Amino acid sequence: MSFDGLFTNLMTKEISSTLISGRINKIYQPFKNEIILLIRAKGKNYKLLLSAHPSYARVQLTNESYDNPNEPPMFCMLLRKHLEGAIIEDIYQVGLDRMICLEVKGRNELGDMTYKKLVIEIMGRHSNIVLIDKEKNIILDSIKHVSFAVNSHRAILPGQPYILPPQQEKLNPFSIDESDVLKKVDFNSGKLDKQLVEHFAGISPLFAKEIVFRSGLANRMTLPKTFYQMVQEINKGHVIPSITVNSQKEAFYFLPLEHLNGDSRTFESLSEMVDRFYFGKAERDRVKQQANDLERFIQNEKDKNEKKIEKLKATLDDAKKAENYQLFGELLTANMYSIQKGMKEIEVINYYDENGSTINIPLNPLKTPSENAQKYFSKYQKAKNSIDIIKEQIVLAKEELTYFDALGQQLMSASIRDIAEIREELVEGGYIRERQKKKNKQANQSKPQLEVYKASDGTEILVGKNNKQNDYLTNKVAGRDEIWLHTKDIPGSHVVIRSKVPNEETLKEAATLAAYFSKARLSSSVPVDFTKVRHVKKPNGAKPGFVIYDNQQTIYVTPDEDKVLSLKIK
Repeated sequence: MSFDGLFTNLMTKEISSTLISGRINKIYQPFKNEIILLIRAKGKNYKLLLSAHPSYARVQLTNESYDNPNEPPMFCMLLRKHLEGAIIEDIYQVGLDRMICLEVKGRNELGDMTYKKLVIEIMGRHSNIVLIDKEKNIILDSIKHVSFAVNSHRAILPGQPYILPPQQEKLNPFSIDESDVLKKVDFNSGKLDKQLVEHFAGISPLFAKEIVFRSGLANRMTLPKTFYQMVQEINKGHVIPSITVNSQKEAFYFLPLEHLNGDSRTFESLSEMVDRFYFGKAERDRVKQQANDLERFIQNEKDKNEKKIEKLKATLDDAKKAENYQLFGELLTANMYSIQKGMKEIEVINYYDENGSTINIPLNPLKTPSENAQKYFSKYQKAKNSIDIIKEQIVLAKEELTYFDALGQQLMSASIRDIAEIREELVEGGYIRERQKKKNKQANQSKPQLEVYKASDGTEILVGKNNKQNDYLTNKVAGRDEIWLHTKDIPGSHVVIRSKVPNEETLKEAATLAAYFSKARLSSSVPVDFTKVRHVKKPNGAKPGFVIYDNQQTIYVTPDEDKVLSLKIK
């Protein structure tokens, strides 16, 4: 785990140096397990993210923007009651555990001074955020309720006394020397990294592996020395926040992870690094949960249309045999005198073959010779008439397949708001039923919100992330002489540069956005077409988001997430 006790220690120092004595002005709960505190400190505004997400639990300063629900959850309302306007007196870590406490003071409704404590427990799926009356040590509420039936050691429920999680009897690495390491580690037993985790507090398997790796041979001489030196560097605050990536793993930490043998990128602060690492991860996880039914539906529709196209093509092949039916009918008519009722087949000379070859024609023994001939003429006429219909059905099925392929791509980069718009589009298209009637009709009729980016020269670039946004951007917002971009023959977003004559760098940045928000996100050298908006048309009756265009030019770019982040307006 990257967010271990040592990382928590450093993050606590980072946020406390910034936020102590700051005032909590606003509190939001954008998602089920996450709280945002807007804090005014040292003349600046900061956003402190507190997350009890089972996979992405953390505490950090963030620059990301989050959509807030129309009605705040109960826990958020309670936090606002007790913490809005309060002053942060202290921020500290509990031992070397993954727990951070914020102690605040503020006045209640009667004007009396009160003291509260907000505890963030970063413990995987057991993570929690707990509000406590500091003077009484009583839990006021928590983002997750835990009863004694779930945890026999303590209950996290309103009115219960707050009890710390069970403490582990481990040595504090900041208060030991090399001799203590020698006493605790058995070099003959092997698995040195696991021994370090077992005996020393705040150390994760990730850090333990790094110690062993940097120790080289990791013997009685090198391991204690490396351990002590690395811990002392941490204690002095000498850290290099880094994200290390190799072919199997991506990890963040307060130093480059040499044992992963990958590429490392450094950052100015721990919060900036964590912001970058978790960019989109938690959002995609929430989207996946909320859009699970849509994902299944879209995949089923794609599978259904692929099978339909296969069957139609097989039917078309049969229909193309219509000329054989006509031939059989004409040969049977010419040889009517030699056919008797009850025959199952007849061999006749094919008059249309220059070599005069014979051909076997299957017969229905229950039909007369005339009826058999008529049967083949009827099959010929039916097959001939069906060819045009089948070709039309194949075209429609391919359009459906393209449509759902595009929706599948949009789900990959969708936000919670985007999911709602995609679901609304499918309801309007008659593909799915509406879950429930909207109480707020005005909210339902609101304009799509476009993603806004700014090029290096300050030019605004707009991106539509679903069909509703694409239609709105291209047909309503964009000027006729502004530049429109889309990946060539690849499902993706509509992108518009708010300029009639953008420079080459801006054009390349917009093309990078178009490639990133497309099905080719993970590809390299992606072709992106660009043209003026006036050359982009939406055919009558076309599916949402579908357009045709001409007078285009093509540019090749490689999607770059870091570049996309640098262009996004905060």
